[in-house]
Amino acid sequence: MPAPVFLSAEWRWLAMLNYEADPKILARFVPAGTELDYWRGKAFISMVGFLFQNTRLWGLAIPFHRNFEEVNLRFYVRRKTSAGWRRGVVFIKELVPRRTIAWTARMFYGENYAALPMSHRFETLRGDIKSVRYNWRFHGRENFLSLTASGSAQPLRDGSEPEFITEHYWGYSTRREGATLEYQVEHPRWLVRDAQEARLECDIAGLYGRSFAEVLNRPPASAFLADGSAVTVRNGIRL
Repeated sequence: MPAPVFLSAEWRWLAMLNYEADPKILARFVPAGTELDYWRGKAFISMVGFLFQNTRLWGLAIPFHRNFEEVNLRFYVRRKTSAGWRRGVVFIKELVPRRTIAWTARMFYGENYAALPMSHRFETLRGDIKSVRYNWRFHGRENFLSLTASGSAQPLRDGSEPEFITEHYWGYSTRREGATLEYQVEHPRWLVRDAQEARLECDIAGLYGRSFAEVLNRPPASAFLADGSAVTVRNGIRL
């Protein structure tokens, strides 16, 4: 029987910048009971910026906390179960603009959330999304993630890198006592648009540690914009 719903929302305009990473720098972040998930023998980390919209916790809309930005750094794992592999995401750090949101995520899911001043800017062309930019301020410096889309939104291709990046429907985090928390994320397959240009300007060492600076200071191996959808996040279960 599925776990009760913790959060429902819409995730919109997900700018996803993907980088090939040495598995050694990810090893210490892999939760117990999971292992790195690879695409064609490569481990990836992703910088992702998007909008939360119409957010509800336990079915309740919280005033002034329904619509906001998030930027996260994540990588990909899988866990073997009696029903087969569960493919999931592990977050290195997640940035949001409100302290209450960060506190709630840390308390209930053990996620490494931080609250920083944030904003976003979108550009459209003939009513269609053309470019997105997510901004955050850290130690007095403006950081941003931006992406300019090319062409129209297309369905995911089976076996493609965008399918690998987006088709992970579980989240895993490590609690303070060392236990692994597993939670389910539900959404339909997304439409995606190729990136014509993608850029990350960020204090990487300050936010994520020096081990990620070399990787994220390179141009991304790939980038795309996912249109997003309604999502449901269920209560976590300790493994």
